[in-house]
Amino acid sequence: MIAYPEGDEKEIEHELTVNQLVDLNGGPLRLPLPTSRMIVYRVWKVSTRQERNTEEITYHLELVTRPELESIESGRG
Repeated sequence: MIAYPEGDEKEIEHELTVNQLVDLNGGPLRLPLPTSRMIVYRVWKVSTRQERNTEEITYHLELVTRPELESIESGRG
């Protein structure tokens, strides 16, 4: 599950890692990005909750600002 900064949550079927960049739907992004004019989130925390026979992993997201995206792009290019 991914948790957006606004408090919304969404189920996902794949694993993510801390500092990974993802799109609006929680899909991993590859660098270089096609443009710095897109909504990008970064995984800043991973938490695990266990109940009986289930384990729920939540990936907490933070919005990456446009200046940060441009900085990431210039640092990689």
